[in-house]
Amino acid sequence: MMMKTLKKLALGCVAVLALAGNCAFAASEGIAWDKAPNKTNDLGALQNGAKLFVNYCLNCHSAAFMRYNRLTDIGLTEQQIKDNLLFATDKVGETMKAAIDPKQAKDWFGGNPPDLTLMARSRAGAGGSGADYLYTYLRTYYRDETKATGWNNLAFPNVGMPHVLWELQGAREPVYDTIEEHGQKVAVFKSWKQISPGTMTPLQYDQAMGDLVGYMQWMAEPAQNTRVRVGVWVLMFLLILTFVAWRLNAAFWKDVK
Repeated sequence: MMMKTLKKLALGCVAVLALAGNCAFAASEGIAWDKAPNKTNDLGALQNGAKLFVNYCLNCHSAAFMRYNRLTDIGLTEQQIKDNLLFATDKVGETMKAAIDPKQAKDWFGGNPPDLTLMARSRAGAGGSGADYLYTYLRTYYRDETKATGWNNLAFPNVGMPHVLWELQGAREPVYDTIEEHGQKVAVFKSWKQISPGTMTPLQYDQAMGDLVGYMQWMAEPAQNTRVRVGVWVLMFLLILTFVAWRLNAAFWKDVK
């Protein structure tokens, strides 16, 4: 019995390691992630990101660990929140719940869309931070008529989520270069071709996605800037305390032979 149990544990470990290796290989083979702008200290950008999040993300995705009244931390008043951001509820103290019916979501997309509260932290990987992934993902949608939604994504191939921001970005398709690698011809992403314009220019859309990702980054840990600020003072205090302790130690032991 003991040997059988050990065998099962060993096989389980091998399976987990193999899966981890496959995931790492898949991540390394994907498109390189772009560096997301860090806007967690920019109140204007965070407010615009919150507006985009509520208007475009909250229809299907929830942020069940974030309450609307926490948005006062980014400079909004409760009245502004009630007037501009409360679409799925009428109480400013409620959590951000999706407007869609979970049963409808499962029928339409094959499963319930994931909660986005911690998405900017959970998506970190070998390619960069979770914010880098989201910034790349939101900007690499393209038309693909072979998919049920009519859309695909370079950062998340065969994605089930449609491009809900397409009116802002317009429709695009990727342009590839063909290179030879290990004796085989490989298609490598080169640039984008705009099929139809959106209501925003490419630069404006990139800035808007930077605001949205900045908000999601802040939402994943609203106290992160305070944590960093307090951490700097704590390290300075410990450095001074270390210096004082070192000099006291030298004074106590200077006459000891």
